[in-house]
Amino acid sequence: MTKSQKIEFKKINDYCWEIPKTGNMIVPGRIYASKKLLDSIKLDESPNQVVNVACLPGIVSFSLAMPDMHWGYGFPIGGVAAFDYNTGIISPGGVGYDINCGCRLIRTNLVYEDIKKNLKNLVHALFQNIPTGVGSKGKIKLSIKEEKEVLKQGAKWAIKNGYGYAEDLDRIEDYGVLEPCDPEVISNKALERGLKQLGTLGSGNHFLEIGIIEEIYDEKVAKEFSLEKNHITVMIHSGSRGLGYQVCDDFLKKMGSAVKDLGIQIPDRQLACAFLKSSVGESYLLGMNCAANYAWANREIITHFTRQTFEKVLKISPTSSGMQLVYDVCHNIAKIEEHEIDGKFLKVCVHRKGATRAFPAGHKKISLLYRNIGQPVIIPGDMGTNSYILVGGPNSLKETFGSTCHGAGRVLSRTQAKKSCKGRAIDRELEDKGIFVLAEGRSTLAEEAPEAYKDVDEVVEVVHTAGLSLKVAKIRPIGVIKG
Repeated sequence: MTKSQKIEFKKINDYCWEIPKTGNMIVPGRIYASKKLLDSIKLDESPNQVVNVACLPGIVSFSLAMPDMHWGYGFPIGGVAAFDYNTGIISPGGVGYDINCGCRLIRTNLVYEDIKKNLKNLVHALFQNIPTGVGSKGKIKLSIKEEKEVLKQGAKWAIKNGYGYAEDLDRIEDYGVLEPCDPEVISNKALERGLKQLGTLGSGNHFLEIGIIEEIYDEKVAKEFSLEKNHITVMIHSGSRGLGYQVCDDFLKKMGSAVKDLGIQIPDRQLACAFLKSSVGESYLLGMNCAANYAWANREIITHFTRQTFEKVLKISPTSSGMQLVYDVCHNIAKIEEHEIDGKFLKVCVHRKGATRAFPAGHKKISLLYRNIGQPVIIPGDMGTNSYILVGGPNSLKETFGSTCHGAGRVLSRTQAKKSCKGRAIDRELEDKGIFVLAEGRSTLAEEAPEAYKDVDEVVEVVHTAGLSLKVAKIRPIGVIKG
C-alpha cells in the first residue's frame, strides 16, 4: 500500500475531491478528477505531493491539482498553488525545469484537400526546417548581448528581428513578455546553453502537429477564435530549452542550501523555496521571467519557420492561407496576480506547474481581442489522440485561481512506456490511423506512445463540467514532428 492510498479523499462533487487538512497542512488539498481518473491518480505519489505543498508557508485557500496530474519534482505535475505575496514563498519545484513550456495554435483557411497530396512533404520539410531532439541547435546564433535582449523582450525580440508579425503579440499570454526580468541573475552556464537553441523544438513531449478541426462545440466562441470545422491547424508545444532547465537547476541549489537559514520547514527537499520578499526569492522570479521570455521568443520563431515552410511546400503565402496565431498559453510558471480570497482581493504568487491559465470573459489580463469572450485554452492530447480548444470558464477564478489542466497527463513513465512498446513500430501504427509522424529517435515515439497518457477526452470533460474551462473545438492530428 502506497502513502497516497492512505490519504482520505472527501467527495465534494462528481469532479472534485478534497483532502482534509491534517498534520502540518495549512490548507486542504483539492483534486479535480472523475472517479475513474482519481483511481489512477492514487497509484502514484502525486496526492502526497498535494499534501506536501499544502504545508508551505503563505499558501492560501487550497493546494490544487488538475485531472491530468501525475508525480513530478516537488509539486505534482498538474499542481496549482497560490502564496501570499507578503508572507509566502516561491519554489522552482512549483514551476518545473522547463520554464514556460507552453502551447500555441495557428489556424488556417486550408482544408484537408488543400494539403492531402503534400502532407508527407510538408511534415518532412517541417522536420528539416525546425531542429528537434535533445540539445538540438537552431539557425539563429546569438551573442551574449543579443541573448540578454531576448531574455528582456521575449516574443517582441523575435518580431522586431523579422521572425513573426506584430499582430501576434495580442494573441500571446502577457503579450509575450513577463516583467520584471533581469538577465544579470542568469548564470553563465544558463546563458551558454541558450545561445544556439532559439527556434528549436526540443525533445520529450514537445511537438509540432498539423491537425483538422473535427468538431465545434460552441459556434459563437469558435467564430471569435476564427476556428472553422474541417479547417487545418498547426499546434506548437515547446519551452525554454536548456536555458530554462539551467535556471531552475541553479536556483534549486541556491534555495536548497539557504532554506534552513530562512527558517522554512519543508516536508520534501524537492520543495526547496524562498520567501518571495527575500533576495534569492526575488532573484529567482527575475530569472524565471527571463526564461519565460526566451520560451515565447522560441515559439514565435518556430511559428515563423512554420509559415515559411507551408509557403514553400504549398506555394501559397501565409496571408492567402490565413495562417494566423489564435493564442499562445503558458504552462510551468509562477505569476504575481490579484485574486479574491475570502471576500478580499489579495496579491499572490500563483504557481501553475503543468497547468494552464484560464481567465473568463471580462478579465483585465486578457487582451482586448478576446476580453469579451474569455481566454483561449489549448489542451493537447498525445500524438495519436485529439486535442482541444477551450475558453476560460466561469468557475476558474472562484475555485482554481483562474487555472485549468494543460494536457492528457502521463500514466506510464518513459521507461515503462518504452518497455510496453518493445518490438512495436509506433510510427507505422500511427500511420495506419492516418497520422504521419517523424521523430529524431525511435525511443521518443515509444516514450510518447498514446497508451503512456490518460484519456484526454475524459480529462477535458472534467474541467468542462467543473466550469474551469469550456469546450470550443476538437482537433484530430494528421501530421506530427517530435524530438
